[in-house]
Amino acid sequence: MIHPIEVESYRILADRVDLAALGHGPLAQAVVARVIHSSADLDLAESMRVSEDDAAAGIRALRQGAPVICDVEMVSHGITGVATQCFLSQAADPAPDPAEPALTRSAAGMRLAAEAHPQGGIWVVGCAPTALVEIIRLAGQERIRPALVIGMPVGFVGAAESKEALRSSGLSAISNVGEKGGSAMAAAALNALVRIAGREESA
Repeated sequence: MIHPIEVESYRILADRVDLAALGHGPLAQAVVARVIHSSADLDLAESMRVSEDDAAAGIRALRQGAPVICDVEMVSHGITGVATQCFLSQAADPAPDPAEPALTRSAAGMRLAAEAHPQGGIWVVGCAPTALVEIIRLAGQERIRPALVIGMPVGFVGAAESKEALRSSGLSAISNVGEKGGSAMAAAALNALVRIAGREESA
């Protein structure tokens, strides 16, 4: 049962922006609408990047029980209806390494996650650009084969660039253009897919 406040929120959203007219298919519309609902940011109607094929890949993976790996606990706590895992607390602060000066704890957490889930996971990044860069690197080395990467880190340093790299990687992906992002938005994108997957299973 959807709460009346949520129903009214989506009605207002539909009055203010026509997602279909912007070229979003039905699956992409569901994702974009939920991300806008989580942020009240109508600019996302044009800056989100999600294809029908990539959304469908995420839905299939969810129905098959794919693990959902998050970069930070705030993303995990925002996701409902499916179990999630976050390896950040298990990752030690990396020792200074001239060969890898940009390695962060978030990236180290992704390396741990890759060891646990090399095949078919859904990777959700809502905080750290370095975590997203590490996922792309691991995939390029064929150490992981993600079913879908939701990349929506936020910030002035590296966020926009990491999302552009994701879109250029050839991975199935959901992202947005620019510096905006965050845990709530990344979780909302995954929650949209969870809701659709649940409806399909019960149909």
